[in-house]
Amino acid sequence: MPNTILQAMRLSKRAARPLPRARSGFTSLAVIAVVAVLAGCASGPPAAVSNIRYDLGAPAPLANTMNMPPVKVLAVSAAKNLDTDAFVYRLKYADAQRTGSYADSRWTMSPAELFTQRLRAALASRGPVLTGADPVRAPMLQVDLTDFEQVFDAPEQSHGEVSARVTLSQHGQVVSQRTFIARAPSYTADAAGGARALAAASDDLIAQMAAWLGVQPLVASQ
Repeated sequence: MPNTILQAMRLSKRAARPLPRARSGFTSLAVIAVVAVLAGCASGPPAAVSNIRYDLGAPAPLANTMNMPPVKVLAVSAAKNLDTDAFVYRLKYADAQRTGSYADSRWTMSPAELFTQRLRAALASRGPVLTGADPVRAPMLQVDLTDFEQVFDAPEQSHGEVSARVTLSQHGQVVSQRTFIARAPSYTADAAGGARALAAASDDLIAQMAAWLGVQPLVASQ
Protein backbone atom coordinates (compact mmCIF):
# COMPACT_ATOMS: atom_id res chain seq x y z
CA MET A 1 0.00 0.00 0.00
CA PRO A 2 2.81 2.58 0.75
CA ASN A 3 4.30 1.94 -2.73
CA THR A 4 0.89 2.43 -4.31
CA ILE A 5 0.45 5.80 -2.61
CA LEU A 6 3.97 6.89 -3.66
CA GLN A 7 3.23 6.00 -7.27
CA ALA A 8 -0.01 7.93 -7.05
CA MET A 9 1.80 11.02 -5.75
CA ARG A 10 4.32 10.84 -8.59
CA LEU A 11 1.47 10.55 -11.06
CA SER A 12 -0.20 13.56 -9.45
CA LYS A 13 2.98 15.66 -9.82
CA ARG A 14 3.28 14.74 -13.47
CA ALA A 15 -0.34 15.62 -14.04
CA ALA A 16 0.17 19.03 -12.39
CA ARG A 17 2.94 20.13 -14.84
CA PRO A 18 1.93 22.62 -17.56
CA LEU A 19 0.83 20.67 -20.61
CA PRO A 20 -0.24 21.67 -24.10
CA ARG A 21 -3.92 22.45 -24.36
CA ALA A 22 -4.44 19.41 -26.54
CA ARG A 23 -3.46 17.16 -23.63
CA SER A 24 -5.76 18.70 -21.02
CA GLY A 25 -8.04 15.72 -21.26
CA PHE A 26 -5.20 13.42 -20.25
CA THR A 27 -4.43 15.67 -17.29
CA SER A 28 -7.99 15.40 -16.05
CA LEU A 29 -7.92 11.62 -16.42
CA ALA A 30 -4.63 11.42 -14.51
CA VAL A 31 -5.99 13.43 -11.61
CA ILE A 32 -9.10 11.27 -11.51
CA ALA A 33 -6.88 8.17 -11.44
CA VAL A 34 -4.90 9.54 -8.49
CA VAL A 35 -8.09 10.27 -6.54
CA ALA A 36 -9.37 6.78 -7.27
CA VAL A 37 -6.14 5.15 -6.02
CA LEU A 38 -6.12 7.15 -2.79
CA ALA A 39 -9.82 6.48 -2.25
CA GLY A 40 -9.17 2.77 -2.64
CA CYS A 41 -6.40 2.89 -0.03
CA ALA A 42 -8.66 4.67 2.43
CA SER A 43 -11.54 2.30 1.96
CA GLY A 44 -10.13 -0.21 4.49
CA PRO A 45 -9.64 -3.97 4.28
CA PRO A 46 -11.48 -6.07 1.73
CA ALA A 47 -14.84 -7.52 2.71
CA ALA A 48 -13.29 -10.95 3.22
CA VAL A 49 -11.41 -9.78 6.33
CA SER A 50 -13.72 -7.01 7.58
CA ASN A 51 -16.09 -9.39 9.42
CA ILE A 52 -13.65 -11.02 11.85
CA ARG A 53 -14.88 -13.63 14.32
CA TYR A 54 -13.18 -14.42 17.64
CA ASP A 55 -13.50 -17.19 20.20
CA LEU A 56 -11.52 -17.70 23.43
CA GLY A 57 -8.98 -20.14 22.02
CA ALA A 58 -7.66 -23.13 23.91
CA PRO A 59 -8.42 -23.00 27.67
CA ALA A 60 -5.60 -22.81 30.19
CA PRO A 61 -5.34 -25.95 32.38
CA LEU A 62 -6.36 -25.59 36.02
CA ALA A 63 -3.37 -25.43 38.34
CA ASN A 64 -4.92 -27.64 41.02
CA THR A 65 -5.55 -31.19 39.82
CA MET A 66 -7.65 -32.25 42.84
CA ASN A 67 -10.46 -34.59 41.80
CA MET A 68 -14.04 -33.47 42.40
CA PRO A 69 -17.35 -35.34 42.55
CA PRO A 70 -19.99 -34.86 39.83
CA VAL A 71 -21.33 -31.33 39.50
CA LYS A 72 -24.23 -30.06 37.41
CA VAL A 73 -23.12 -26.96 35.51
CA LEU A 74 -26.07 -25.09 34.06
CA ALA A 75 -25.77 -22.98 30.91
CA VAL A 76 -24.38 -19.57 31.86
CA SER A 77 -26.99 -16.83 31.88
CA ALA A 78 -26.28 -13.20 31.05
CA ALA A 79 -27.89 -9.83 30.45
CA LYS A 80 -29.26 -9.15 26.96
CA ASN A 81 -26.15 -7.21 25.84
CA LEU A 82 -23.99 -10.27 26.63
CA ASP A 83 -26.38 -12.74 25.02
CA THR A 84 -25.46 -11.77 21.43
CA ASP A 85 -22.28 -12.14 19.38
CA ALA A 86 -21.49 -8.41 19.67
CA PHE A 87 -17.94 -7.59 20.84
CA VAL A 88 -18.57 -5.00 23.57
CA TYR A 89 -16.08 -2.39 24.76
CA ARG A 90 -16.27 0.44 27.32
CA LEU A 91 -14.58 3.86 26.90
CA LYS A 92 -13.88 4.34 30.61
CA TYR A 93 -11.39 7.17 30.04
CA ALA A 94 -14.09 9.27 28.35
CA ASP A 95 -17.24 8.16 30.15
CA ALA A 96 -17.43 5.13 32.46
CA GLN A 97 -21.06 4.60 31.45
CA ARG A 98 -20.35 4.66 27.72
CA THR A 99 -20.21 1.35 25.87
CA GLY A 100 -20.06 0.37 22.22
CA SER A 101 -19.39 -2.62 20.01
CA TYR A 102 -16.93 -3.21 17.20
CA ALA A 103 -18.48 -2.87 13.76
CA ASP A 104 -16.20 -5.38 12.00
CA SER A 105 -15.37 -7.81 14.81
CA ARG A 106 -17.73 -10.19 16.59
CA TRP A 107 -17.65 -13.35 18.71
CA THR A 108 -18.31 -16.75 17.16
CA MET A 109 -21.19 -17.07 19.64
CA SER A 110 -22.46 -15.11 22.61
CA PRO A 111 -20.08 -14.54 25.57
CA ALA A 112 -22.48 -16.56 27.75
CA GLU A 113 -22.15 -19.56 25.42
CA LEU A 114 -18.37 -19.17 25.12
CA PHE A 115 -18.02 -19.02 28.90
CA THR A 116 -20.29 -22.06 29.36
CA GLN A 117 -18.07 -24.13 27.08
CA ARG A 118 -14.90 -22.97 28.78
CA LEU A 119 -16.20 -23.54 32.31
CA ARG A 120 -17.46 -27.05 31.59
CA ALA A 121 -14.22 -28.00 29.84
CA ALA A 122 -12.13 -26.76 32.77
CA LEU A 123 -14.19 -28.47 35.47
CA ALA A 124 -14.31 -31.69 33.45
CA SER A 125 -10.58 -32.04 34.11
CA ARG A 126 -11.45 -32.39 37.82
CA GLY A 127 -14.41 -34.76 37.60
CA PRO A 128 -17.72 -35.51 35.85
CA VAL A 129 -19.59 -32.42 34.62
CA LEU A 130 -23.35 -32.84 34.16
CA THR A 131 -26.11 -30.66 32.78
CA GLY A 132 -29.32 -29.69 34.52
CA ALA A 133 -31.20 -32.35 32.57
CA ASP A 134 -29.12 -35.24 33.93
CA PRO A 135 -31.08 -37.36 36.47
CA VAL A 136 -28.00 -37.89 38.67
CA ARG A 137 -28.24 -36.28 42.11
CA ALA A 138 -25.40 -33.79 42.38
CA PRO A 139 -24.70 -30.20 43.48
CA MET A 140 -25.83 -27.63 40.92
CA LEU A 141 -23.69 -24.68 39.80
CA GLN A 142 -25.42 -21.64 38.31
CA VAL A 143 -23.39 -18.77 36.82
CA ASP A 144 -24.75 -15.33 35.97
CA LEU A 145 -22.28 -13.46 33.74
CA THR A 146 -22.42 -9.79 34.69
CA ASP A 147 -19.45 -8.32 32.78
CA PHE A 148 -17.56 -9.46 29.70
CA GLU A 149 -16.02 -6.49 27.95
CA GLN A 150 -12.85 -4.75 26.85
CA VAL A 151 -12.38 -1.66 29.01
CA PHE A 152 -10.36 1.27 27.64
CA ASP A 153 -8.58 3.15 30.42
CA ALA A 154 -6.96 5.41 27.78
CA PRO A 155 -7.15 5.57 23.97
CA GLU A 156 -4.20 3.16 23.65
CA GLN A 157 -4.59 1.21 26.90
CA SER A 158 -7.23 -1.39 27.71
CA HIS A 159 -7.90 -4.58 29.62
CA GLY A 160 -10.38 -7.45 29.52
CA GLU A 161 -12.81 -7.63 32.44
CA VAL A 162 -15.03 -10.57 33.33
CA SER A 163 -17.28 -10.89 36.39
CA ALA A 164 -19.95 -13.38 37.43
CA ARG A 165 -22.24 -14.24 40.31
CA VAL A 166 -21.98 -17.94 41.12
CA THR A 167 -24.57 -19.91 43.09
CA LEU A 168 -24.11 -23.45 44.41
CA SER A 169 -27.30 -25.29 45.36
CA GLN A 170 -28.72 -28.72 46.00
CA HIS A 171 -32.30 -29.97 46.29
CA GLY A 172 -33.50 -26.44 45.51
CA GLN A 173 -31.63 -24.94 48.47
CA VAL A 174 -28.84 -22.39 48.06
CA VAL A 175 -25.68 -23.69 49.71
CA SER A 176 -23.31 -20.84 48.88
CA GLN A 177 -23.09 -17.81 46.62
CA ARG A 178 -20.20 -15.55 45.64
CA THR A 179 -19.28 -12.91 43.06
CA PHE A 180 -15.99 -13.26 41.18
CA ILE A 181 -14.11 -10.73 39.05
CA ALA A 182 -10.98 -11.03 36.92
CA ARG A 183 -9.01 -8.63 34.73
CA ALA A 184 -6.20 -9.14 32.24
CA PRO A 185 -4.24 -6.52 30.25
CA SER A 186 -4.68 -6.10 26.52
CA TYR A 187 -1.38 -5.68 24.68
CA THR A 188 -3.02 -4.02 21.67
CA ALA A 189 -5.84 -1.49 21.72
CA ASP A 190 -8.05 -3.36 19.27
CA ALA A 191 -10.43 -6.30 19.07
CA ALA A 192 -7.63 -8.85 18.68
CA GLY A 193 -5.97 -7.64 21.88
CA GLY A 194 -9.32 -7.51 23.63
CA ALA A 195 -10.12 -11.10 22.66
CA ARG A 196 -6.82 -12.37 24.09
CA ALA A 197 -7.31 -10.33 27.28
CA LEU A 198 -10.86 -11.63 27.78
CA ALA A 199 -9.67 -15.21 27.26
CA ALA A 200 -7.02 -14.72 29.96
CA ALA A 201 -9.51 -13.06 32.31
CA SER A 202 -11.99 -15.90 31.73
CA ASP A 203 -9.37 -18.48 32.65
CA ASP A 204 -8.51 -16.53 35.81
CA LEU A 205 -12.18 -16.31 36.79
CA ILE A 206 -12.72 -20.03 36.19
CA ALA A 207 -9.65 -20.88 38.28
CA GLN A 208 -11.07 -18.81 41.15
CA MET A 209 -14.43 -20.54 40.83
CA ALA A 210 -12.85 -24.00 40.75
CA ALA A 211 -10.82 -23.27 43.89
CA TRP A 212 -13.94 -21.99 45.69
CA LEU A 213 -16.01 -24.95 44.54
CA GLY A 214 -13.39 -27.42 45.69
CA VAL A 215 -13.53 -26.28 49.33
CA GLN A 216 -17.33 -26.26 49.67
CA PRO A 217 -18.32 -28.84 52.30
CA LEU A 218 -21.26 -30.06 50.24
CA VAL A 219 -19.13 -30.81 47.24
CA ALA A 220 -16.18 -32.23 49.17
CA SER A 221 -18.43 -34.65 51.09
CA GLN A 222 -20.18 -36.18 48.09
